[in-house]
Amino acid sequence: MSRIGKLPVVIPAGVKLTLNGQVIAVQGPKGSLSRSLHANIDVEVASDAVVVRRRSDSKVDRSLHGLTRTLINNMVEGVTKGFEKVLEINGVGYRAEVKGSILNLSLGFSHPVEYSLPAGISAEVEKQTKLTIRGIDKELVGMAASEIRAFRKPEPYKGKGIKYADERIVRKAGKAGKK
Repeated sequence: MSRIGKLPVVIPAGVKLTLNGQVIAVQGPKGSLSRSLHANIDVEVASDAVVVRRRSDSKVDRSLHGLTRTLINNMVEGVTKGFEKVLEINGVGYRAEVKGSILNLSLGFSHPVEYSLPAGISAEVEKQTKLTIRGIDKELVGMAASEIRAFRKPEPYKGKGIKYADERIVRKAGKAGKK
């Protein structure tokens, strides 16, 4: 049995979880999320917990068991606390600013890069080089942070580019001089 899948998802106070067929909806203080579940997974909603069960021991069902439980847990955590990713911008003249739902990035190109934030995602810039992406959907927060990072990935020689705050860039030595 899946170690993660067999654990119940605790529903905190203030969170309402409804199951309509294979569609689960979670409402909380920060918003609401819904997701369609796979047909081979059974979900039981009690007053204070959600239990995920699989219908058979096939390889597909075993892999979906833990995944479904984690997705439901992320939905509950998202509507209560929310998720955030912190990006750091390194490089001379590299900076970011937010205007409404548009993120303007100066990354050393001949033109500024404009990124339209997805619905439900907010961005906050601190000191022009620290960017925080926030939202209630973990998948959407990660996707937005990944797309922003892809504009200028950190390079290994000087470390210039956009990196996650907890990411470590393996630096390379430059060219060796004449002897």
